[in-house]
Amino acid sequence: MHTFCDRAPGSTCRFPHVRTDGRGRAVDPVIVVGAGPVGLALSLALAGQGVPSVVLDEGAGKDEPRTARTAVLRPDTAELLERLGCATVRDDGARWAGWRSLRRHQEVRRIVFGDDGGPPSPVHLPQHDLTRGLRDAVTAHELVRTVPHGRLDTIEQDDGGVTAHTREPGATSWRGSFLVGCDGARSTVRKLLDIRFPGRTSVERHAVAALRTELPWPDEALLHRMPPWRTGGQEVTARPLPGGVWRLDWLLPSRGELVTPEALLARIRDTLGGWCGETPPYELIDTGVYTVHHRLARRWRVGRAFLAGDSAHLLGALGTQGLDEGLRDIDNLAWKLAQAWHLGASETLLDSYQAERRTAVAARLRAADQALPVLRGSGLRTYLSGTARGHDTLLTGGHLGRGALGAPPEYTHSPLTPLHTEAQTLVGTPLGGPVADVRATAPDGTTVRLRDRLGRGRQLVVLVAPGTGVWDRRHWMTAGLMPRLAAAVTALPVRAELLVAESYPGATAHTVLLVRPDGHLVAAFHGVRPAELYAAADAARGGAPAGAQAGPGPQRSGEAEGPGEPGRSGSEKTTHAGRTADIN
Repeated sequence: MHTFCDRAPGSTCRFPHVRTDGRGRAVDPVIVVGAGPVGLALSLALAGQGVPSVVLDEGAGKDEPRTARTAVLRPDTAELLERLGCATVRDDGARWAGWRSLRRHQEVRRIVFGDDGGPPSPVHLPQHDLTRGLRDAVTAHELVRTVPHGRLDTIEQDDGGVTAHTREPGATSWRGSFLVGCDGARSTVRKLLDIRFPGRTSVERHAVAALRTELPWPDEALLHRMPPWRTGGQEVTARPLPGGVWRLDWLLPSRGELVTPEALLARIRDTLGGWCGETPPYELIDTGVYTVHHRLARRWRVGRAFLAGDSAHLLGALGTQGLDEGLRDIDNLAWKLAQAWHLGASETLLDSYQAERRTAVAARLRAADQALPVLRGSGLRTYLSGTARGHDTLLTGGHLGRGALGAPPEYTHSPLTPLHTEAQTLVGTPLGGPVADVRATAPDGTTVRLRDRLGRGRQLVVLVAPGTGVWDRRHWMTAGLMPRLAAAVTALPVRAELLVAESYPGATAHTVLLVRPDGHLVAAFHGVRPAELYAAADAARGGAPAGAQAGPGPQRSGEAEGPGEPGRSGSEKTTHAGRTADIN
């Protein structure tokens, strides 16, 4: 039986941040099954909150370079990966200058990305580069251990944890506190948990080519519907990659003929010629055909075992991105497992992962299934000019991460939503929605971005106070409402960080925002309301863990952070020494 500290027979643990019980024994890590982007990102998200993990990699720890297999990351998931330390998103990803939509010969829409008032661009990079960046970050982190050739065979659960048995070569047993299956569409974890995976097969088919050439729209992505040449089909997209490389996708009939190399070359020549007037020189790098399926697992949690990413859902029609949803899964799950690992968690908190994420993905699949007959159908309605812009809006939303097909989720009906009180107020962010990335001042006086403080296992309390930029930073914690608010934050039942923002969309002066560790708004209050703030923070953690004292008192785990070690006061080190690991 292996634990996190088993590096070799007779070795001692070299991981100083691993939590121990009262007798100095290491508490079991989280077992992550699968070393794709979702599994690696989960291990990094857990490590960032002081939770060790063991990643069981069925392969040898290397990925075959395939330029035609790429990832399009929406701004929220690109930000998440950069925050987790994936350098290739920043260094090797292409950020588009704009987006064009064409219908036959006519331009329907053009969007310019950038810092001059335009929306942020998605990030486009080969998936093997994304995985490489995540592997590099994992290798550098002492709280993550990867196990190559770790092919899962059986899972056993009990009240204290999970045991995972792997096959030859290297057959062994691993003990964990929780287990998360991030092992793809053919998930072994899902099968071992006997979870059904219903859905639709062959929703869409695409022929893909990665090639190096010059197109009339440098660094701009293109969606061309009903292109006016023989092999164009119903739709073709062109999305730039770094180094002058483009990924081209042609929508195919869902059940059509095989795509031969000759037929694909004809599509490439006709498409490049249709856009450029004549076929320009090009270098063909990689090709492929992929089929989109829509499936949704019936359950995402069984005891201490969870599903995430493609093991829990498959989607991808109309420009939607399964990887985006997988990364949103782990962002939602990581802070909940971190709370359970450090302080214990209620069943409400652990169940909320399925309640929030499965509901969000089900809504995405439902929106895609409802749009498919309209966007992929045939007949007169497809050619009516009045419907072209509406159709384009739907497709653009799917490709760029907007609207029902692509926008980041709002957990409006979450079991973690506090009861509404008269003290609450409305701001520009709906309850359960992702907060705006405003500038804020930290307790040590430094200026930070609000979303840069996410992923640390803490709730955020943000006071909106216009004019605070001119406060004397040596004394600002004693100014205005701050002493009362700091005392209220100290009394919270969770670890929390206090920030001050000059402004927030839709918020008036002295509004207080409570934000979850994954950046979703819990509540907004008129002024400092200690009792209501406490109740909302308690609801957002799913209530007190089993056996914990419910209410303010010496057993609470919250603190207002000030200069020094983040999230850890001297008194708490003494009170919780036996059950909470120090987090760097």
